Amino acid sequence: MTEEEYILAHSDAEPDYLALINRKTHLKMINPRMMSGHLQGRALSMFCSMIKPERILEIGTFTGYSALCMAETLSETGVIHTIERDDELEDFIMENFELSGLATKIKLHIGDAIDVIQKLDDTFDFVFIDGDKREYADYYDAVFPKVRNGGFILADNTLWDGKVLKNVSSNDSQTIEIMRFNDKIARDNRIEKVMLPLRDGLTIIRKK
Repeated sequence: MTEEEYILAHSDAEPDYLALINRKTHLKMINPRMMSGHLQGRALSMFCSMIKPERILEIGTFTGYSALCMAETLSETGVIHTIERDDELEDFIMENFELSGLATKIKLHIGDAIDVIQKLDDTFDFVFIDGDKREYADYYDAVFPKVRNGGFILADNTLWDGKVLKNVSSNDSQTIEIMRFNDKIARDNRIEKVMLPLRDGLTIIRKK
């Protein structure tokens, strides 16, 4: 038994509808690793259960797995806005949302995340950043004014397969931009932050 298998065996089981989406994603998507998956999904759900957000923003929907993990904790009046750039995923995402029974709590936006964020007239309690790694710093700057004081931002993939610890080629723009984002967060005195070695690195940020 691996360490991850042991952890999952001692954590809540993956809900049946999410297990189905997990399988569908692995069967139909070229890069299923982009999906949050069982462990991170239960962590996201637990974070939201503790924080009890009413307004959630997700940047990077992929097949909808992580959005559903957060949506399952929302009250009757809560809503999650989730943004996906790839319009070819729209039908697959909506099919997954309908499968879950949580579709009424989720608003899917197809388009450039920065453009969508600028158009959203809302204040968010919780933001999950998991989009284009080359734009993390820009996402952060765009969304920060829309996060309430005391609200949270979670950024995924901040260890980036350990590449942030190595000498980086000048043409490795994704790693360079993740490093720039991490340094930006470390210097920002408007927030509290902690980076966790969960999966591929998860940084928890609290706006003061």
